[in-house]
Amino acid sequence: MSPTVTLEPRTAAHAEELFAVLADPALYEFVEEDPPVSVEALRQRFLRSETRRSPDRLEQWLNWVVRDASGQVAGYVQATIEASAETNIAYVFGSAFWGRGIASTAVAAMLRILATEFDVKIFYVVAERANGRSIRLAERLGFSAAPPDVCMRRGVAPHDVMLQWLRPPPPGSPPRPP
Repeated sequence: MSPTVTLEPRTAAHAEELFAVLADPALYEFVEEDPPVSVEALRQRFLRSETRRSPDRLEQWLNWVVRDASGQVAGYVQATIEASAETNIAYVFGSAFWGRGIASTAVAAMLRILATEFDVKIFYVVAERANGRSIRLAERLGFSAAPPDVCMRRGVAPHDVMLQWLRPPPPGSPPRPP
């Protein structure tokens, strides 16, 4: 049985709760960024993305805070939807929530939203090759290695791997046209 999760559109008001999760040093082993320096810096970062659009308005930036069944913030999921309906997704969960099925349930829920509400056609995940946990999560959800030409076109670094979703949208969403 899958754990219960709730996805909430992320706002600046979530900064304090997410700061505690994002301060976890275990999250940065495979990520080329530093933990947020303060709650206020995180609040400002979130405020800039509340429009849910890139500054040039060409991409949709969708971010959701993930809560577990108890209401505790476990992490977040996000998607960048391009005009082509190709979408990069990402996910970050505090190490205290690893191995509990929360990430796979939350990412699957996000994929359903993206397929049904935003008509996304192609999903991508990029992870550092050594980040087995993230790669296994994507593979469990139906992602597989993207072809080399796609990786080259999308500028994937040699130390990274790109996975794409080759399956139809999750159950309950309309089938993709051929």
